[in-house]
Amino acid sequence: MLRLAIQKSGRLSEDSLALIRECGINFISSTYKLKTEATNFPLEILFLRDDDIPGYVQDGVADLGIVGQNVLVEAGFPNLEVEALGFSKCRLSLAVPRADGYASVASLQGKNIATSYPNILSRYLAEQGVQANLHTISGSVEIAPSIGLAEAICDIVSSGSTLLGNGLREVETVFRSEAVLIAQPNLTAEQADLLEQLRFRMQAVRRAKRSKYILLNAPISALEEVRRLLPGIKSPTVTPLAEAGWVSVQSVVQEDDFWHITSQLKAVGAEGILVLPIEKMIS
Repeated sequence: MLRLAIQKSGRLSEDSLALIRECGINFISSTYKLKTEATNFPLEILFLRDDDIPGYVQDGVADLGIVGQNVLVEAGFPNLEVEALGFSKCRLSLAVPRADGYASVASLQGKNIATSYPNILSRYLAEQGVQANLHTISGSVEIAPSIGLAEAICDIVSSGSTLLGNGLREVETVFRSEAVLIAQPNLTAEQADLLEQLRFRMQAVRRAKRSKYILLNAPISALEEVRRLLPGIKSPTVTPLAEAGWVSVQSVVQEDDFWHITSQLKAVGAEGILVLPIEKMIS
């Protein structure tokens, strides 16, 4: 059995549990339980503080973990990462009071900076040739300038609304982060095989989220142009329609390309375009 550690509450926890369920793994979760066992896969889920997860995985208390890259790198265990998961994306950024002048990161020379990520920030400032006084605090970093603790902060940013609400503006991106799957380095052969099974499922789910299934009708005269626009996994599926001179085309498109490709398909004569979500996608 594999032991998987995830954050016990918050958005990262919710997204992690959703991914596990989308992988076809069933379990019962509760806000009162600190662990649960899957009913149809050899997996036990531990609910822990996010800051503790890298250490537990490194020490073998947990075999796997889902954690933000920012937490993993700050803890000093980037070598544990085995799979980027594509959700809970954010950035670690420097911010200063909106009224303060700021030209470049050099403006922070000799200043006081409050942060919960002193290791990542120290490396960044060293790369920029800037020396500053770091004040490590565990929460409410945004309040530091208004109470005179620091002239700047370095904290996690998603939308930027929290900074705005505290009179701050984002000036530099220090580190970009997303959720990652991590594994302890001494898995047994059987555990390593289970890990690959889990990764296979996660990759299929993620691939499906990035893709759409598209069906359309097109005149045969436009088929080559449609095929050029819709390469699919290998090539699109083409089926003759009852109406002479027309075919039905089925393919897969990437979410990011969908609207651009759809407008081009209409321009070459495609009609009746249907777009469907994909639940799993095995390549």
